[in-house]
Amino acid sequence: MRKRTNFLIVTLLYLSNCVFSEDRNIPKYYTDTITLNEIVVEASRDNSKLYAIPNSVSIISSNQIKTNGINSLPDVTSTVANLFMPEYGSKLTSPIYIRGIGSRINAPSVGLYVDYVPYFEKAAFNFDFFDINRIEVLRGPQGTQYGRNTMGGIVNILTKSPIDYQGTDVSLQAGTYGTYLLNVGHYSKITPKFAYSLALNYRHNDGFFTNDFLNKQVDKLDSYGARNRLVWNINDKLSLENILSFEFSTQGGYPYAVYNDSLKKPEKIAYNLESGYNRNLISEALVLKYNTKSVELKSVTSYQYLSDNQYIDQDFSINNQFFVVQLSKQNMVSQEVTVQSKNNEKYNWNSGIYGFMQQFDNSVDVNRFATNTISMKKYDHVISGGAIFHQSTLNDFIFENLNLTAGIRLDAETDMLSYKFDNNKNSVITNVADTTYKPLNSLQVLPKIALNYKVNTTNFYALVARGYKTGGFNSTFERAEDLTFKPESSWNYEIGVKSSLFKNKLFLESSLFYIDWKNQQIYQTAPSGVGSMLKNAGESVSKGLEISLSTAKIGGFEFMTSYGFTHATFISNVLNATTNYNGNFIPYVPKNTLAVQVKKTIEIKKSNLLNRIVLNTIYKGTGGIYWNDKNSHKQDYYNLLDARISFIRRNMQVDFWGTNLTNTSYEAFYFESGKKYVQMGKPLHMGVKLSVNF
Repeated sequence: MRKRTNFLIVTLLYLSNCVFSEDRNIPKYYTDTITLNEIVVEASRDNSKLYAIPNSVSIISSNQIKTNGINSLPDVTSTVANLFMPEYGSKLTSPIYIRGIGSRINAPSVGLYVDYVPYFEKAAFNFDFFDINRIEVLRGPQGTQYGRNTMGGIVNILTKSPIDYQGTDVSLQAGTYGTYLLNVGHYSKITPKFAYSLALNYRHNDGFFTNDFLNKQVDKLDSYGARNRLVWNINDKLSLENILSFEFSTQGGYPYAVYNDSLKKPEKIAYNLESGYNRNLISEALVLKYNTKSVELKSVTSYQYLSDNQYIDQDFSINNQFFVVQLSKQNMVSQEVTVQSKNNEKYNWNSGIYGFMQQFDNSVDVNRFATNTISMKKYDHVISGGAIFHQSTLNDFIFENLNLTAGIRLDAETDMLSYKFDNNKNSVITNVADTTYKPLNSLQVLPKIALNYKVNTTNFYALVARGYKTGGFNSTFERAEDLTFKPESSWNYEIGVKSSLFKNKLFLESSLFYIDWKNQQIYQTAPSGVGSMLKNAGESVSKGLEISLSTAKIGGFEFMTSYGFTHATFISNVLNATTNYNGNFIPYVPKNTLAVQVKKTIEIKKSNLLNRIVLNTIYKGTGGIYWNDKNSHKQDYYNLLDARISFIRRNMQVDFWGTNLTNTSYEAFYFESGKKYVQMGKPLHMGVKLSVNF
């Protein structure tokens, strides 16, 4: 770690020294400029540009999404430094980790917003990307602006607006493993003040893995999506926007195989009861904006409905042991009103109030074949809360070009659970428990303070921020002490630099971070081996760095590299009087993430067939990853290589693409439940895509 830190500091000092002189000779083969640093980051809440935000931020543009074949959040893994979101069996299990902070089950530790709608449930995180304009990733606690469950950071996803873009887009894709994809989007500005769009999506694949016992593909997928957007600029000051999106998916599961310790590899997938996951997801946002010369007022009313059904052969064997059916329905409403200053050179501020309510109806039925018993558990669960927050930025603080940002948020939350437990044995139903538990109440203060200093085209920043993840009730508990888990909280310390070098031909961003957090929520299997729960560790620490470089075109080439290093360990994690995991690495956290992308554009002149050919290659490296608290099983660092060649003629484009071209074999997931189980990563996958714009 010390060597890496010293290398980073030397590198930053050298690059920073380059920018202090404005009269540097720029090679003639630099032909374009890179404008990434001029992007206004929507997730900043105060219309700040990327270079001016005292925070580690990554932006993935619509062009990058298309070029790199990003179809869902797991595809972003390692492309963004220190971000890891593997695919664990189905869309239900979709944890995301940033800088070592994440959660396998229950509420997430990383926030997700899609067109102003907060996604509070990880079961909604893995959705199909279409109509996407930009992905913004803010690393580190965002509690002052966003509150609960943003301790690791925020992923903010923005879709295309018909105010900014008009036309009709159609794309068709076919690939190996029976992969088919269809996108249609129409964007129209009917009058200067009113615009609308409608986008549709269909996705199918036959599955990548086979259940040998059933002789069927395990992970077949069908997914249907739609998004409708209406924008009305009522007058110069007032605008109204409505965004409605929907996705329905049916998915097979789960490609888990018993891990053979003696052979050091998984056996064949083989279990006797077909499993799967079905989900309905509806999100709605109503956005009202009112602008004057000095302030902007924004009201966001959002609603999300999630209904899903998981059915799973819990023993993953050819014998009838356990079969679990889990049904859930969630209704979430939230309201936020923010007011922020505009056009003030010396002092800028934003303030807001926020409220939300989540209502869950969940049921879990466990069929124990040996005793001919079905345990039936029902949960009526309501979480509600509110917050007030403020953030101020004082420009030219003490001396010129030094900016001070300070913010604070007060978050209050109540968690209520009613629980009913019945046993069905030989068709005779017996009530075991019928309980309404005492509500869990939480009150949190989340401060942040940051400094940003600009020298020519370089910005240096430092910040301190507090984050927290809410506590709550475990959905699986077999002992009284396992009913609840405590909130976890952290202090995040970060320094960084952002710089545009060689007259905006190269953009550099780098940061060092140290996170100290208490009561980390640790995933554990229930004592019976059926189901999982959260328990609190004593104390943990995560430290590391990020560095990314992006270039403009250099003789037709564009380069991007992104590297993240995370050293996340338990300081205190005592299981019992005889067992502790103090000093062990935190599981599910890759130590290294690396992406290197090379893109070459070949312009073809005086041709009736083609205007250009684009060659794109991206290398992604991830690992090592420990899969359990005792660090007894590990996925070593592994390499993935993707490539795409695009042939472009006016409004038409044909892509030939391939993922995991080296056919790397790696573990995407590992867990223990009586036996050891592994899910392998997806194999080499190729296809062709046709895109047309009218």
